[in-house]
Amino acid sequence: MIHDRTGPTREQMQQLAESVLATLPEQFRVQMDEIVMQVEDFATPEQLASVELTDKWELTGLYEGEALPDRSVWQSHRMPARIWLFREPLIAEWRETGVRMDDLVRHVVIHEAGHHFGFSDDDMHALEDDAD
Repeated sequence: MIHDRTGPTREQMQQLAESVLATLPEQFRVQMDEIVMQVEDFATPEQLASVELTDKWELTGLYEGEALPDRSVWQSHRMPARIWLFREPLIAEWRETGVRMDDLVRHVVIHEAGHHFGFSDDDMHALEDDAD
């Protein structure tokens, strides 16, 4: 899809991310219908601090929200969960690794969706290692 080395626009990356969600099995898609996908060039300083990072080039994606296992039926009026994709760090990784952009976006979206389902980073790395 992206043939030159400038990388996708925000709109193109948004479309890539939404297409990933559309390909997930229905049982996962149904539980993610409230998630907002948002693409920005970089994470904010507050977002970086929330995952104990300081370098804006190190963060390609972020899940903000309450994981499904932590929710209560008694809670209402909460903000929707959000998956952020950070365009510039993703483009830098794409250029550095040569991995297809749609594969990078897929990896980040699925990783951040894992947080929505309550998986830790360690859980997801173990699942990825088992899948290899």
